[in-house]
Amino acid sequence: MRIVFFGSADFAVESLKRILDSGFNVEAVVTSPDKPAGRGLKLRPTPVKKFALERGLPVLQPQKLKDPEFLNMLRDINPDLQVVVAFRFLPREVWEIPPLGTINLHASYLPDYRGAAPINWAIINGEKYTGVSTFFINDRIDTGNIILRKRVPIKDNDTAGSLHDRLMKEGANLLVDTISLIDKGGAKVIKQRDLEAEFETLHTAPKIFQDNSRIDWKQPVHQIYNFIRGMSPYPGAWSVLVDRDTGKRIDNVKIYWADPEKKLHDYPPGKVVTDYKSYFKVAAPDGFVDIKQIQLPGKKRLDIAEFLRGFKLRSPFFE
Repeated sequence: MRIVFFGSADFAVESLKRILDSGFNVEAVVTSPDKPAGRGLKLRPTPVKKFALERGLPVLQPQKLKDPEFLNMLRDINPDLQVVVAFRFLPREVWEIPPLGTINLHASYLPDYRGAAPINWAIINGEKYTGVSTFFINDRIDTGNIILRKRVPIKDNDTAGSLHDRLMKEGANLLVDTISLIDKGGAKVIKQRDLEAEFETLHTAPKIFQDNSRIDWKQPVHQIYNFIRGMSPYPGAWSVLVDRDTGKRIDNVKIYWADPEKKLHDYPPGKVVTDYKSYFKVAAPDGFVDIKQIQLPGKKRLDIAEFLRGFKLRSPFFE
């Protein structure tokens, strides 16, 4: 088969590597345009582009996927199959080109957690398992006919980062199995609506922005704990730290790791309890969130003991 691979993020690199190492013929790679990054705002290639060039693969970087010139280039490549991993939504003009279709790898056990951030939301919602799924792309996001699925357990101490890495490898293996089935003409599909009865509730996984990554200290301890690890390491759960004595305010304080502590107390939610040496706990209605890693704006991430060595607020409170 002649394959065109679409992907940009780190999650997609493992899939491309496994496809190539399994002997499949990748004719070209489509990825996002280089973006300015760093203090010098130098153009930085996507992880997929960097890997593709190392492997000597042609790389296409269209600004617009409906650009006639890009569409003609795809048609000239004449792919039998297109494979999409960690890329943006494809218009019909693109996904209908190959005769064998266009398949996508999604980091959830579909039809649950359709959307842009399935790894984050599965942890935030306290799920015990998630998965990886392959399906044929259609006109709606993450709703096409399923080819293969695999369940993957979520550990109690998983962060979005650790689960991402595990799903990246599981997904790459599932994708190679999927391509092999298609290559041999043995891919049988299941409509997602026929699988919906497996779930009591179907969750969505919307994109995460600044306004929905803020910690709500009025929630129970374990919900806050799940929220923090579901946002770690990216984009990072954040809060506002204030000194109730002086009124000093520090916006966008990011918390990357904490331990939950169920305990009765009389403190209001958000009150910081600390010895200024080794612990830094935040009150929630049913206990404390014991912060272990924290980052102030413009500073590096610190373990809590190191952070406390320079901490000056005398009446700290998270809002």
